[in-house]
Amino acid sequence: MLLEMERRLGRRLRAVLKEEYDLEMASIPLESPPDLRLGEIATPIAFELARKLRKAPKVIAQEIVLAIGPLAGFDRFEVAGAGYINAYLDRGAAAQMVAVSEPQASPKGLPHAEGHVLVEHTSINPNKAAHIGHLRNAILGDTFVRLLRAAGSKVDVQNYIDNTGVQVADVVVGFLRLEEKTAAEVRVLLAELARRGERIDYYCWDLYARTSQWYSGGTAEENAGRSQMRLDTLHLIEHAGNETAEIADLISTAVLRRHLETMLRLGIEYDFLPRESEILHLKFWEAAFEKLKQSGVLYFENEGKNKGCWVMRRTGSSAHLVQNQGSPEDDGLKGIDEDAKVIVRSNGTVTYVGKDIAYHLWKFGLLGRDFGYKRFFTYPDRECWISAESGEPDHPRFGGASAIYNVIDARQSDPQANVIQALRGMGYTDQADHYTHFSYEMVALTPRCAEELGYEISQEDKQKSYIEVSGRKGFGVKADDLIDKLIAATRAEVDARGTSPAAAVRQKIAEQIAIGALRYFMLKFTRNSVIAFDFKDALSFEGETGPYIQYAVVRIRNIFRKGSTTPEAALAALAEAAELEKRLTGDENEDIWALWLRAGRFSLVLEQCIATSEPAHLARHAFQLAQDFANFYHRHHILTEEDPGRKAFLLATAAIALRELAGALALLGIESPEAM
Repeated sequence: MLLEMERRLGRRLRAVLKEEYDLEMASIPLESPPDLRLGEIATPIAFELARKLRKAPKVIAQEIVLAIGPLAGFDRFEVAGAGYINAYLDRGAAAQMVAVSEPQASPKGLPHAEGHVLVEHTSINPNKAAHIGHLRNAILGDTFVRLLRAAGSKVDVQNYIDNTGVQVADVVVGFLRLEEKTAAEVRVLLAELARRGERIDYYCWDLYARTSQWYSGGTAEENAGRSQMRLDTLHLIEHAGNETAEIADLISTAVLRRHLETMLRLGIEYDFLPRESEILHLKFWEAAFEKLKQSGVLYFENEGKNKGCWVMRRTGSSAHLVQNQGSPEDDGLKGIDEDAKVIVRSNGTVTYVGKDIAYHLWKFGLLGRDFGYKRFFTYPDRECWISAESGEPDHPRFGGASAIYNVIDARQSDPQANVIQALRGMGYTDQADHYTHFSYEMVALTPRCAEELGYEISQEDKQKSYIEVSGRKGFGVKADDLIDKLIAATRAEVDARGTSPAAAVRQKIAEQIAIGALRYFMLKFTRNSVIAFDFKDALSFEGETGPYIQYAVVRIRNIFRKGSTTPEAALAALAEAAELEKRLTGDENEDIWALWLRAGRFSLVLEQCIATSEPAHLARHAFQLAQDFANFYHRHHILTEEDPGRKAFLLATAAIALRELAGALALLGIESPEAM
């Protein structure tokens, strides 16, 4: 509702500026006043026009208010202070707009890409179990997908699998050297682990840590040999067709399947799993290499530290002049860009950025090549596909996106910028403009949380606000362990409250609360904030937490259950606009109007989330809506209200709060329990 009213006011103000001053403004500044006594929408437009019109802002504001005239949905306009214009909504009409809006409907006019959007998230190296940091990536990405779809976009969800990288190579080295297993023995191990109900991703977690320590645990000569073994293993995996590559494929595929099972516990699903092995074997890089050379983005460096490499200039860089160290008679300065990004090393191997450029050309449908596709993982209502060298004939089409969002750690900003720069250099300006690095900061643990997980921490670490985790060092939180512990803690609380006599129901409720707590904790912080995870903070039923919002939903459902009616019936019985106006006006009803107004902000919040790539705005909106309902609930006795008309109105208010809270939680990927 509020988004529509802002747009309506903006259109009228642009018309007034044209009619009165022959001025055109593409956008009109609109704000939310800090107090409802100042209206619901305000604009400082008069201050922006003061210098141009050579008038006092207050005079301009008065002229504009006179020129606006009656405007549907608005009660009046007033000039405030030195020149603000405050707009007051027709509360009855506004409430009716909120009441008739469809929950989860695509708000008209929200910005979304034509064609379809591609969101890449999770992208865990398939060498060990997922950890807590991966959960932030996946939850952010999954929530943003939900937001885009709510705005009307067609979205493909991709999870890039680096199955030929150094992390996979490290685990393969562990199997080959530390455990001395052949490919056949690895197959037996996988079968045995499955038979015992044990997890291959957990097995590899420990092996990866052991291998990392082994690399530096010998003499200098031994360590050099181990580093060479790591490099040789990596090359064997990349080239395929050998036993080392077979082990890498067995392990990475088994671990990947476990990752998908872990994420499904959080309600996270994928459409396509592109693997780096196919990018290599289907010659994606070769096709991209030709395009990069032909466009002049890449050039061969004959001098300096990057001699023998194919490089590209970084964004905004200029050649850095270095003293030539050649022959005595040639003592001038030469233009060598020492900061250029190496794409192909002097030994002919391609860097991560090079392969990523090829991958993104495919994403935008610019490469002229495609993957083969095979079914890999079955969800309740559809299939998840994986890349292959040759695949099934009846596969869906992926790639060719209109816009791309890459949910990737903030520490990868430079590689992401290099890919965008390459696209621009090749002339793909529009694609570069629709390429978004959806960055985020790391997840750490509070010292209390680390101790609860069984880690011994030093006195020094106990004084820190957070402790960084490291999978390489074996200090971290496996995602499944975290989820299990959250569910166990919640189940104890649910059992203590006697929420339900049925154990299966209590378990389901515990899972809904635990997953909701985890997802909300990961979403309530802005993406570029470091998170220090803490069990007690996440699971609290008070404050800005998922359980607090879920409890608001449960409380409202209890109202309708005790009142022997339904939210749908309450909204169907809603009074006419004139009657609503009376019930929403006056000091005694300001808290009720605040609740209706907050409920009417959904489209505005959704637009803000998408425009800024920031799901935290919706998390905050849901919490504030739950707070508004709590204030309303404590001030107004709904079921004991004696006035039938007022009781019906209070029930309709509760129904609106329920609809909007449940809808917001659904977009955050959080279920609403029936009881708590």
